[in-house]
Amino acid sequence: MITRRGLMVTAGSALLASAVTSLAGTAPIVLSGPAFGAGWTFAAAGPFDEGALRRAFDAVIASVDASTSPFRSDSEVARFNRADTIGWQPLSPATCAVLDEALRVAQLTGGVFNPTVGPVVGRYGFGPIIEGEPGSPQDIVLGNGEARKRRASLSLDLCGIAKGHALDRMADACRELGLTDFLVELGGEVFATGRHPSGRHWQVGVESPTVGGAFQRIVALDGTSLATSGNRVNAYRWGGKGYTHIIDPSTGMPADSALGSVTVAAGTAMRADALATALYAMGPERGPAFARGAGVRALFILTDGTEIATDGFEELIH
Repeated sequence: MITRRGLMVTAGSALLASAVTSLAGTAPIVLSGPAFGAGWTFAAAGPFDEGALRRAFDAVIASVDASTSPFRSDSEVARFNRADTIGWQPLSPATCAVLDEALRVAQLTGGVFNPTVGPVVGRYGFGPIIEGEPGSPQDIVLGNGEARKRRASLSLDLCGIAKGHALDRMADACRELGLTDFLVELGGEVFATGRHPSGRHWQVGVESPTVGGAFQRIVALDGTSLATSGNRVNAYRWGGKGYTHIIDPSTGMPADSALGSVTVAAGTAMRADALATALYAMGPERGPAFARGAGVRALFILTDGTEIATDGFEELIH
């Protein structure tokens, strides 16, 4: 299963809180289920076909897990990594779509988002890939329905973007079922469109990276995805030093800075997912500067509680 990343946007909690405080008769119908070692939460006004929705979500989760999970020996990514060849290997359209976006974000961020760092992630205890050495994103070449490695020992790790891909497909499934006003959360990443049954925008809580269970901000979403990367989940301390699952390619080590978390708002969950990872790795100075230059809507929260919002993120804050 895709289990490495536990993200900081606790939309489920925010959603349930808002449902409780909604006006009489305007509370959404809330569903939930398991996914990738965590879970999903869905909310919308009724009526809708709950069985069809659950079947659609289950199909998406199973498909993404079978194609991109490095934790499964039979996944497409695992087979790609095991292949001792620099020749072309066929990949499904869905996996190609994830890899294409991963390489686009890698290029945009100058390689800070790097889908070949799996061996470093694994050696620090956050993933199953421990053999080989990381490369650069240019070492993975995507073709038409296929991809290849420039070095046979390279591996591909899409955990920093695959959950966003799954969320995008779950949102597509909702639209295919005729839904226009809904919120869906997957492992902490959120997409919302339309309106809450009360008529207002959907509201989502961004958790404080320093105070457990507390919301730093509440943001309103409509046609927007939200993803967060931080140092509070999937991290540990050893020898008096903290280690997180996010790797800084400039050092080849887990990112270590005064940055507590980064939340990114984007049109797709894949883009938000990957950019949140990259911006956190960039740190509290380079990250905001890059986000401003690239037009990325982001909220940086430092470990002392200081906030830096870029490119219109403040407009989302409720």
